[in-house]
Amino acid sequence: MRANPGQGVLLREEILLAAERLLIEAGGDAGLTLRSVAQRVGVTTPSLYRHFPDKASLVGAVCLRVWDELTDSMQRAFRQNEDPFQALRDAGRAYVQFGLEHPVQYRLLLMRPGPQTTDGRPSAQDEAALACFRSVVEAVNHCVTAGVLRGDPETIAQSLWVTVHGCVSMLISMPPFPVPRDVDAFIDFTMRATGLGTALVSRLPVVPTLTESALPSQFLARLDNLAAILTSG
Repeated sequence: MRANPGQGVLLREEILLAAERLLIEAGGDAGLTLRSVAQRVGVTTPSLYRHFPDKASLVGAVCLRVWDELTDSMQRAFRQNEDPFQALRDAGRAYVQFGLEHPVQYRLLLMRPGPQTTDGRPSAQDEAALACFRSVVEAVNHCVTAGVLRGDPETIAQSLWVTVHGCVSMLISMPPFPVPRDVDAFIDFTMRATGLGTALVSRLPVVPTLTESALPSQFLARLDNLAAILTSG
């Protein structure tokens, strides 16, 4: 036990870092206790209660830090490209990459029910999640303003989020079927297919049911011509 542990904000930061490391080492929060965190930091368990009254509040604070990091990484991606459509795709890649680099935190955040507040108001995690989502809506809105996408930015953002979330979830959940050999190429294909597909579907007044009869050879030939135009540019 060290004699002079950090105080106030410094101690809180040490606690969060220790809890995050223990979560990663254990692969989840099932075995995490305030006592184990206190031992890792080098303080008494009662010292932790001054900052976090229980395990749920501690895990929530760790997740809140990750939400903020995810939002920052996506916003950096938005700012690095002046083309709004390319910036949106870069942000999607940043989202997936972040999930792959933080699989334990991602599972805690987005692959199980979130915490419930007793007064019915949004929790701090809910507010952070909404801030992250609003940044996606803003990026989509830039694409709508530029004429690349059409429709309600929030609806489009929800659809895009479902796609990138599914991509991350599959890659970190170890499914029984084979995972892609080239993960980077798979992520890039998913982002391109989602972006171009959304650009097309958002222009259709009614989305047709795609059957073999709905894809005549003339239509497929036009898709080939469109692909040639896109790749030549």
